[in-house]
Amino acid sequence: MPAGVCGCCGPLRPRYKRLVDNIFPEDPKDGLSKSDMEKLTFYAVSAPEKLDRIGAYLAEKLSRDVVRHRYGNVVIAMEALDQLLMACHSQSIKPFVESFLHMVAKLLESREPDLQVLGTNSFVKFANIEEDTPSYHRRYDFFVSQFSAMCHSTHEDQETRTRIRVAGIKGLQGVVRKTVNDELQAIIWEPQHMDKLIPSMLFNMQDSEDLDRAGHPNTPSGAGQDGEENPSALAENCFRELLGRAAYGNMNNAVRPVLVHLDNHHLWDPNEFAVSCFRIIMYSIQAQHSHHVIQQVLNHLDTHNKNTPRVRAGIVQVLLETVAIAAKGSVGPTVLEVFNTLLKHLRMSVDFELGDSSRRNSASSVSSVRGRESEERIVQNAIIQTIGFFGGNLPDYQRAEVMMFIMGKVPVYGTPCHALDTVKIGHQGTKRIQAMLLSSLIMVTSGFKSKSMAAALPPPFLDPLFSISLMEDSELRQLVFEILHNILDRHDNRAKLRGIRIIPNVSALKIKREKISKQDVAFMKKHGQQLYRHIYLGCKEEDNVHKNFELLFTTLAILTIELANEEVVIDLIRLAIALQEMALTNEENLPMFIRCGIMALVAAYLNFLSQMIANPPFCQHVSKVIELRNMDAPYLLPEHIFRDKCPLPESLDKEDSQLYFQTADMAECLAGPGYNAERLSIPYVPQVTDEDRLTRRKSFVDTVSLQVDIISNSLPEKSQLAEEITFETLKKAIDTTGLEEQEREKRRQVMEKFQKAPFEEIAAHCESKANMLHDRLAQIFELTIRPPPSPSGVVSISAGHTQHQSVPVYEMKFPDLCVY
Repeated sequence: MPAGVCGCCGPLRPRYKRLVDNIFPEDPKDGLSKSDMEKLTFYAVSAPEKLDRIGAYLAEKLSRDVVRHRYGNVVIAMEALDQLLMACHSQSIKPFVESFLHMVAKLLESREPDLQVLGTNSFVKFANIEEDTPSYHRRYDFFVSQFSAMCHSTHEDQETRTRIRVAGIKGLQGVVRKTVNDELQAIIWEPQHMDKLIPSMLFNMQDSEDLDRAGHPNTPSGAGQDGEENPSALAENCFRELLGRAAYGNMNNAVRPVLVHLDNHHLWDPNEFAVSCFRIIMYSIQAQHSHHVIQQVLNHLDTHNKNTPRVRAGIVQVLLETVAIAAKGSVGPTVLEVFNTLLKHLRMSVDFELGDSSRRNSASSVSSVRGRESEERIVQNAIIQTIGFFGGNLPDYQRAEVMMFIMGKVPVYGTPCHALDTVKIGHQGTKRIQAMLLSSLIMVTSGFKSKSMAAALPPPFLDPLFSISLMEDSELRQLVFEILHNILDRHDNRAKLRGIRIIPNVSALKIKREKISKQDVAFMKKHGQQLYRHIYLGCKEEDNVHKNFELLFTTLAILTIELANEEVVIDLIRLAIALQEMALTNEENLPMFIRCGIMALVAAYLNFLSQMIANPPFCQHVSKVIELRNMDAPYLLPEHIFRDKCPLPESLDKEDSQLYFQTADMAECLAGPGYNAERLSIPYVPQVTDEDRLTRRKSFVDTVSLQVDIISNSLPEKSQLAEEITFETLKKAIDTTGLEEQEREKRRQVMEKFQKAPFEEIAAHCESKANMLHDRLAQIFELTIRPPPSPSGVVSISAGHTQHQSVPVYEMKFPDLCVY
């Protein structure tokens, strides 16, 4: 009886339940009843307080149908939920959303791919709804985990596997859209969620067949008709969207999982995918956040400082791509930190390479060691490219700071070097570091344009650069001159001057130049003698090759174009005459090739200079000498001496004056107004300083130790040291006639020099002597001056505190006059 009563009371069921039941047809294949669904929607809109009950009842029916595998009814229930969700916008929708999310979770937990896809599609529709008020209690932890698991689906059927992965990516994209704009959902950026979101996207992006297009800022890969069903393209779009919404404080949590994923899947070697990922990152994030990414990659490089060379090279190449994009915008405070870290790893790479070469004979096979060395070269080249490219894209004011910073890291013998300890790596390692740092400086200075040479070449930069130009290594000297060319050549004339040759018509080159400024005139007065001196000394190096002479010619030509006024022109002619005289007299016992090369350099430069100053008599004199050389001494011209297998003469005849440029003739040509031709009669003599003694040796310490070894091995016995004193030896010691004559001649030369030499040259000479005197006096004072002993004790300061060390009276040493 009670059962019959319940059965006849069916119409007494709540109206919302009857409306919900009516939307389900007898045959699920007929689909959702549209008319009944419209009634249910009208009821829900009219009575929004019933939405939570409607949602709970639908959830109950859906859970029952899932368990009973009535998948047709499940689809109808989800369709009804979607329509109710889209139609109802009010505060009372909050409880309904909870029921909706509960039903979506039920579908995602099932093992049926169709139900998982169905639940994901419903969640995506919900994610696109903008709610009026934020939710204080809603969490999406389960959905992040479930969608991430779907992104890693390993279903046997490929088509089904692709559907599940696409659904998982769409679900993650929905979570991102629903949470990143909600201030109360900032928890999505926490590491536990980013460690699931980011790897899921990267895992699907790895399947991309076109990695090159992946990094383009405007064309996402796979964009097209099939982009919606392509897991790789969809994952990339989601990855871009996530990074584009990242705020300042979330960048580290977003980038760290990328680095971890690349480590876990060994994607640094080869690193094509890593490079494409960071291109996407740099183009997707806001420009002011770029330095966060750079800092993360630098820290990661430090973490892998002992990894294989190829892994380190892969990370450095990724850093190159990162800074290449960041340098175009804001790079924050990390400019010098980037260079400092890269230089540190450059030094470590040299250490690894030299350490392997030292173990070549004791450890593994020679082939494996050589392979390790070549891999370290890959790391070093990648670091140099990164340094150069980053520095080359900086604005000029920052580039000048970077140039100073790198030059401060170059080890120079005879100067304290706090950055790189050159004792452990030895001469070979120091030379390698010097060459690599100078190569990076060439890239940094390329395209550098400074209005004032004093700002571009300050003494802290110029002095160590010139010190390296005196090294006994032709490659290092070539690098120094290329750096100088980048800085001096402000009008891009270097390409027109490439190659040492006799230029028949300089005006045809269309050389660009401007009138020399007052700042540059002051620069040449201060540093001109230093420039001339290093050019002069660089010419007489015995290991000079064709390229060295080419660079020397270009240096002289650029100086003429950029910094030469009337006074500088006279100085450059004096320098050329001095070089010619050095090759003729041959006091340095130079090889014949070097002597002929110097002669060819002087001919090429004077030919260029005479046409630049447009002095017809001067041009006629130079052309006459060149014509005579063509007929009688072709080996004194650059077109012949630098040709392969050029026959060299046994000697240079100084008496054949027509083959050489004459000072008197050139002075007569320049006797007109504008030029002080009388100064040409004063021979140019470079001043010798301590710089030569320190830099022309491979190592000052090595030289001293070598001398000690030689002296200790060659010392004669004491019996051989005693020399017999005779009347003749005493007579020779007393006879000073020859010494007086030499002293008189030396005094005359000094007087003539101070009367006729230019003021800058005299000042440089006096300054070098004064510096040497001050250094000697400082050493003497340091050795001799001591504070007098005191019985009360010696006051010493350590760690900011004064300490008294008492001296006993019996240990004190008093002068003799004080003792009685």
